[in-house]
Amino acid sequence: MKTLLHVGCGGSRMADLPFYMRDGEWDEVRYDIDASVLPDIVGSLQDMSIIDDGSVDSLFSKHNIEHVSSFEVDTVLRQFHRVLRANGFAAIMCPDIVSVARAIVEGNITNQLYHSPAGPISAIDILYGLQWAIASGNVYMAHKTAFSAETLSASLMSAGFAGVVVARDIYFGLHSIATPTPVSSDRLAVLLDGFFPPSAQRIGVLRFGCYA
Repeated sequence: MKTLLHVGCGGSRMADLPFYMRDGEWDEVRYDIDASVLPDIVGSLQDMSIIDDGSVDSLFSKHNIEHVSSFEVDTVLRQFHRVLRANGFAAIMCPDIVSVARAIVEGNITNQLYHSPAGPISAIDILYGLQWAIASGNVYMAHKTAFSAETLSASLMSAGFAGVVVARDIYFGLHSIATPTPVSSDRLAVLLDGFFPPSAQRIGVLRFGCYA
């Protein structure tokens, strides 16, 4: 079995993961700062020292890195890099600040931009965190930083990742795959399609970094 570290797992389960991870070959290890969601490991993104170096085959982070301060991003991404095996990869999702900024300029600030499983989402939710969840006392939902495709890729490469690919989607999001060691662009494309297929409404793919 291959090991998948699901950071910031929240209340999700294996069935909520991308199809690529549900082929019976992956063992999910759920990691979250919030003990109430019953993760396998309780811990923060900033300090993942409880997880050994090079111990996981893949790391999945869905809308987590925007919850740490900008000055902590490098620490978090270096933690992601550290726990991955040399032939592993990280799959990371976060909001796209550029597309959100365009929506705001067009006057879309508090009105619904799209509907998610968590309910209607506005630009305020994307910028600052899901407002109803924060209002109900879930302070972990607050957003503290933001990324464009370019700044996300630059942050990943600065943290030591070699191969990076980033895609945008129509839901104001970024999807990225990052590998600790150089891989072919074809391999990155396969991983991207496995986690974030074209059916996920991708509207652009940007490649960065070094390739084998």
